[in-house]
Amino acid sequence: MSTETDTLDLEDGASRSLEERVIETLLFISAVISVFVTLGIIYTLTADAIGFFRDVSPLTFLLGSEWSPAIEPNQFGVLPLVTGTLLVTVLSALIAIPVGLAAAIYLSEYASSRIRSVIKPALEVLAGIPTVVYGYFGLVYITPVLDSVGLNVGTFNVLSASIMVGVMIIPMVSSLSEDAMSAVPDELRQAGYGLGATKFEVSTGVVVPAAASGIFSAFILALSRAIGETMIVAVAMGQRSRMFSFESFPGILLESGQTMTAAMVQLGTSDVSAGTTAYSALFAIGLTLFVITFLMNLTAEWVASRYQEEYR
Repeated sequence: MSTETDTLDLEDGASRSLEERVIETLLFISAVISVFVTLGIIYTLTADAIGFFRDVSPLTFLLGSEWSPAIEPNQFGVLPLVTGTLLVTVLSALIAIPVGLAAAIYLSEYASSRIRSVIKPALEVLAGIPTVVYGYFGLVYITPVLDSVGLNVGTFNVLSASIMVGVMIIPMVSSLSEDAMSAVPDELRQAGYGLGATKFEVSTGVVVPAAASGIFSAFILALSRAIGETMIVAVAMGQRSRMFSFESFPGILLESGQTMTAAMVQLGTSDVSAGTTAYSALFAIGLTLFVITFLMNLTAEWVASRYQEEYR
């Protein structure tokens, strides 16, 4: 009887070991596929961008202030697109960061379990709305509202697009920040209360600083998402590239503009022939955008690892 039991235990152990090896292999294959897809994207962007830079000097591309790849005389300066992208990103951050952080503090420190079970799914629904819907909402509703309050906005304008991009990334800021604050041990909160601090003082003076690395990472990741947004800016901001400067602020917010992603959409859907310099410019913009978002994500990872608190 003992021998039969030992045999069954060995068979069970061998079966579990086989299942674990299969699962491990599948997970490894998934990780390898992800890496190869990323490397494939980098290779494609780099190879086609190199062809573009054979015809256009990298300095002309990076420092030029005129963008007109399909209309004579052809101009390939990416600065108008970069400044347009950064302008939308900064304005959307001014909306998303305060609202998202306030929502995260409320969900983490103030909301009851019942309220949290309602608000958090609502934020997740907000994150699941297609971005083209945000774009048309900005064009059809936000722009007329801005016009009705005395702002002489154009049909396509930077302000409407920035507002909708900010609304779009609020769930990312709030969700990631709330996760970071929820990871702070309750002992720190109790210590604050023991010293006579109010709930607001504990939330803002203890919990937020303790979760600073995670909150900052949430900000960077949300801004990376804003930089890569396409449909909102293509629909609500327009397709006219222009150089943004401090001298033209704030009037420039009421006019149309173009971001790097919108320029890629315009080139990809235009009548520009494949193999031409104008078509290759699409990949040069894509490589520039990839480098910017990659550096931002690296910054987020560095901040998270550098300032992460360890609790024992």
